[in-house]
Amino acid sequence: MDIEKTDNQPFTLPPSDFHENNSIQSSSSVETKKLDTSLSINLRPPPADRSFDDDEDSTRKPIVVKKSTVAVPSNVRVYSVADLQIATSSFSVDNLLGEGTFGRVYRAEFNNGQVLAVKKIDSSALPHSMTDDFTEIVSKIAVLDHPNVTKLVGYCAEHGQHLLVYEYHSKGSLHDFLHLSEEESKALVWNSRVKVALGTARALEYLHEVCSPSIVDKNIKSANILLDSEMNPHLSDTGLASFLPTANELLNQTDEGYSAPEVSMSGQYSLKSDVYSFGVVMLELLTGRKPFDSTRSRSEQSLVRWATPQLHDIDALGKMVDPALEGLYPVKSLSRFADVIALCVQPEPEFRPPMSEVVQSLVVLVQRANMSKRTVGVDPSQRSAETTNDYM
Repeated sequence: MDIEKTDNQPFTLPPSDFHENNSIQSSSSVETKKLDTSLSINLRPPPADRSFDDDEDSTRKPIVVKKSTVAVPSNVRVYSVADLQIATSSFSVDNLLGEGTFGRVYRAEFNNGQVLAVKKIDSSALPHSMTDDFTEIVSKIAVLDHPNVTKLVGYCAEHGQHLLVYEYHSKGSLHDFLHLSEEESKALVWNSRVKVALGTARALEYLHEVCSPSIVDKNIKSANILLDSEMNPHLSDTGLASFLPTANELLNQTDEGYSAPEVSMSGQYSLKSDVYSFGVVMLELLTGRKPFDSTRSRSEQSLVRWATPQLHDIDALGKMVDPALEGLYPVKSLSRFADVIALCVQPEPEFRPPMSEVVQSLVVLVQRANMSKRTVGVDPSQRSAETTNDYM
């Protein structure tokens, strides 16, 4: 999707039917990934059906070199298909939590009462024959460790099926809160929206600037931001798009309004395209609108195109705010929030800030809000609990 912007100058930054075989692999077995070696060995073993004095060249047969193995971290449990079928009631529709680019996600409740989320990766994202590649992907995702990143706790690689088992977050996705909820009690107050933005920014800062090598998420959207019982955000599917071999092709088949201009043109992702997508999520938090909404008039279908020219106009900004907030928000906080958005959604990737700067700007915004005596936009039942620690 082309994104228009009238001013090309940079801004400055303010302070997810199985077929079971008769034998089911034990859930305690550990899958391993076989890695290619660079050795190429050709030996000449005695042929079984020919004499030794046959033509020498015709008896040459390559010996397949066995591959070395890399074990999945011991803190990640290996599940069998049977384990997950029981926990999800045979992957019933009643347990379906959502469906994304790479597969469906189901709620799984185990005999011990533990509730987890199971993502079944589609064969279009990872062919059934690529189990070795899947185990390597698991080993890479399993090491990701951050409070705002949904943690991988297990996986299943049986009978050509590829499933990931994650921790479960009870409140669902940010997308559901902003666009599907019709209950006033579920509306996010302003402080909670800032909290979600900061936590998500911290997750991206971790992927971009702490992980080595850096991880480009490629799939930042409100549907992939999960909320726990305390409304803390957790980025889901983290790293999956970076490691799946067909991820770019699948992601580029649809445009939900999150793609940076350069991605829409070239299909190539970068750290800065993640920053852009994050800016779109912030726009969702501010306006309550979807990134692309075909039900609106043509001039308002693209959220970025419609909102960007108004981000520095305080009067227009006030009219853009999500009506669900009912006007309860600090004006200065809203303005600074809009400033960060404007930086992130700039059409030129080189002008977008690194996520560490975005985090710092949101931290400053929160600190200033906490220094204020105003309680506008804070749910009365949460006033005593809304402290700086909520955002750190």
